[in-house]
Amino acid sequence: MNNRLYVGNLSYGVTTDSLRACFAECGEVTDTHVVMDRETGRARGFAFVTMNTEAEANNAIAQLNNAMFEGRPLRVNIAEERARGGGGGGGGGGRGFGGGGGGGGRGPRGGGGGGGHRGW
Repeated sequence: MNNRLYVGNLSYGVTTDSLRACFAECGEVTDTHVVMDRETGRARGFAFVTMNTEAEANNAIAQLNNAMFEGRPLRVNIAEERARGGGGGGGGGGRGFGGGGGGGGRGPRGGGGGGGHRGW
């Protein structure tokens, strides 16, 4: 059942209550989750809203996508399922074995790169 919505382009001051009130005009809201920044404690600019039925979710998209809310045009669409398992971080960016690149001729062997490891 696709009744969970992604809501983007929110102001950083948005609250769960204000968002719930906005979506309640389109049907019964069963859950609202404003995603917060762990460091600053303020909203990150997006949220997830779960409507009671798929029809209510579709109604919310039709009524609220591009509608102005707290001075910004909302982006509302069906939330995509996150892949289960895995999670957390990405790879290391292709840094395998074998030391970094040279560093402008520093160090006793012309590579090194200065600081810490001397390029032996």
